[in-house]
Amino acid sequence: MKKVLLHVALVLSSLLMITSCETKKQTESGDYPDWAWIGFERPDGVNPVILPNPSTKFYCPITKDSVDWESNDTFNPAATIYNDDIVVLYRAEDKSGEGIGGRTSRLGYAWSKDGLHFERKTTPVFYPDNDGQKELEWPGGCEDPRVAMTEDGMYVMLYTQWNRQQARLAVATSRDLQKWTKYGPAFAKSHGGKFVNEFSKSASIITKVVDGKQVIAKIDGKYWMYWGEKSVKIASSDDLVNWETMLNEDGTYKDLFKPREGKFDSDLTECGPPAIITDKGILLFYNGKNSAGERGDSNYTANSYCAGQALFDLNDPTKLIGQLDKPFFKPEMDFEKSGQYPAGTVFIEGLVFHQDKWFLYYGCADSRVAVAVYDPAK
Repeated sequence: MKKVLLHVALVLSSLLMITSCETKKQTESGDYPDWAWIGFERPDGVNPVILPNPSTKFYCPITKDSVDWESNDTFNPAATIYNDDIVVLYRAEDKSGEGIGGRTSRLGYAWSKDGLHFERKTTPVFYPDNDGQKELEWPGGCEDPRVAMTEDGMYVMLYTQWNRQQARLAVATSRDLQKWTKYGPAFAKSHGGKFVNEFSKSASIITKVVDGKQVIAKIDGKYWMYWGEKSVKIASSDDLVNWETMLNEDGTYKDLFKPREGKFDSDLTECGPPAIITDKGILLFYNGKNSAGERGDSNYTANSYCAGQALFDLNDPTKLIGQLDKPFFKPEMDFEKSGQYPAGTVFIEGLVFHQDKWFLYYGCADSRVAVAVYDPAK
């Protein structure tokens, strides 16, 4: 009888333990709303997927000299599909200066069949040149691209022009991701050129998935992009080149959301990869910087960058209807917390739909490129 009672007790104990574990999982998953994309996983044994390379050389048309263009850091990548390959355009810095923003940035080209193992071109495909944008791009370079494709196969890249004095959000287009046409600042004509010389960067064009392809979308006959670093703003366009930013009645930028005290994004809210139309709304991935002071969230390292999500109304891209209170992705690996930004960074800029999965490419501590994968089937 005692053995029977002991067996029953062990069974009940096991059932309670299983129930407790399941309840814990449900509670943890319940921390996020049903519209959020949760479960991005770092594939084993592949990260970082792109590292600095001190051996590649590039003849700079401005200095008329050979430079080790990707020797110091490779980070902050855009991503898209070309000929069924994932293509990553990554920011590469040489050793021409010191500190973040003190070197020259150019954009490298890497491609992959599986999104995990990459081949790379030995020279950059986008860089400061003796062209009409030289004054705005030299000597700082071309930084932090985001890229998306139209339904007819034109690629639109929004990147930062940096002359070490002023950052400007700029536009370029291409049909093959290698030969580019530069159009200059995105807001050159916005409100009569009022904002062309003001600080601007980080743009996320709204996209959708059509027949398995992620393409640039229109809402009410216009293209839309979220943009901004210190707060999230919005702009629209008829041609993907000239963008009109939305203003308040007093002529100031219309902020859709700002840094929040006590949250992981207490210092900065900076737009990430292209936004996506889902059945729940328009999903914007963004980078949140945690404040170093009392304003910050003590659960995360001071000055660290974690990744957040915000949801906007399907019919009104200016209407915020949801926002995560904690990040869905944060610095955890050694390579995400060691480099030229040791506070920790998972800086998301590239998100691409490939083989029924979403591949998220991000900068690690402003020094390397890594990938995380989201499988909607799971």
